[in-house]
Amino acid sequence: MTTPGRLIDVSHVVEDGLITYPGLPAPVVSDYLSRSASASHYSEGTTFQIGRIEMVANTGTYIDAPFHRFDGGIDLAGLPLERIADLDGLVVDVTDSHARAIDRSRFEGLHLRDRAVLIRTGWDIHWRTAAYARGAPFVTRDLAEYLVQAAPALVGIDSINIDDVEDGTRPAHTLLLGAGIPVVEHLCNLGSLPASGYRFHCVPVKFRGVGTFPVRAYAVIVPEP
Repeated sequence: MTTPGRLIDVSHVVEDGLITYPGLPAPVVSDYLSRSASASHYSEGTTFQIGRIEMVANTGTYIDAPFHRFDGGIDLAGLPLERIADLDGLVVDVTDSHARAIDRSRFEGLHLRDRAVLIRTGWDIHWRTAAYARGAPFVTRDLAEYLVQAAPALVGIDSINIDDVEDGTRPAHTLLLGAGIPVVEHLCNLGSLPASGYRFHCVPVKFRGVGTFPVRAYAVIVPEP
């Protein structure tokens, strides 16, 4: 019998009124069919709720597919499961750095190919505060170039953006998504993960013509043999 692994959630809760990125609207969560309104459709004592959600795709912890950046790039429906599910995970911890810019020095010599490379900055401590949007850590162009060459399955970060939000060229998005490497932003709780020895999952809804969508990102800690 296989021993199940321990599950660790590394995604934020999405709820009515949540602001993920300043300037983008919060989701509106309401009833399409309330329990009280449904009562007339079913037998006595039987009710259901059908929810309605209005939101932009960049909400909560979400994944970027190449289509987010490139017209004609792979959209959510085209993302191979091999890039977003049951991946060998690696946490690269940069919380001891005082610099915002994350460079390649922390990644050189690591085995990155085909892995979920998750960058722990600790910035998720500021989630849902004004500080979250100011002075956040980001991946430099040089590191993005290195990651493209290293060919991970995906790259994630627990910050507001993998790029410097003040850099309108968005080099990390451009390089990674251009190479077909999905990006996961607004991760959290990465400090609960080991550096390695886990499987990572972050599967979005299979939407056609959409490049970004929330995910329930989680890790399965592989039990010791």
